[in-house]
Amino acid sequence: MSNEINYHPLTAEYYQQVIDLGNSVHGDGYLDSNKIVLWTNKGISQINGETVNTNFVALHQDKVVGFRITYSAKQWPIDQWCSPSLWQVPQEQCCYFKCNTVNEQYRGKGIGKKLLMLAIEAAKKQGAVAGISHLWKQSPNNSAVKYFTHCGGKHIASHVGKWNEESKQGYCCVICGYDCQCEAAEMIIYFD
Repeated sequence: MSNEINYHPLTAEYYQQVIDLGNSVHGDGYLDSNKIVLWTNKGISQINGETVNTNFVALHQDKVVGFRITYSAKQWPIDQWCSPSLWQVPQEQCCYFKCNTVNEQYRGKGIGKKLLMLAIEAAKKQGAVAGISHLWKQSPNNSAVKYFTHCGGKHIASHVGKWNEESKQGYCCVICGYDCQCEAAEMIIYFD
């Protein structure tokens, strides 16, 4: 059995596997066929006639074992959960790291970091100089914040209840159920 992990841009052929993995890790209703198209399209832009996709999958023997969804700069909403006055870079030059998900059996092998690095390189091609994310502080052992910090992320602010509205619209948080009160750590990575 090969241990090789292959990385590819996220395209429609991987959508169902990404939906299944996302819902198994984050909770039922996290992803569906409408969200995956919307989220993926927010990470695709044309740069000098080239299609640049900031979304990636990690494959082991043609099975999706990880994925990263990243919105291109200017293709995501700056909302009440964002603190652009603290970012120290223009908001129109910030991409948004929507989610990074790795199958539990494949964690600790550098897959999440590789997916992040691929997304950063693509976002830089699109003109981004930094990336914002909201990290799930209730992840096991706060692993999401630890991973993002290890990759260069800097803490900006914390937001309780960031995912509450999604939970009222069908997302079932693995901790809170349909009334998610989990805390989000707003973090930024500056691209050098």
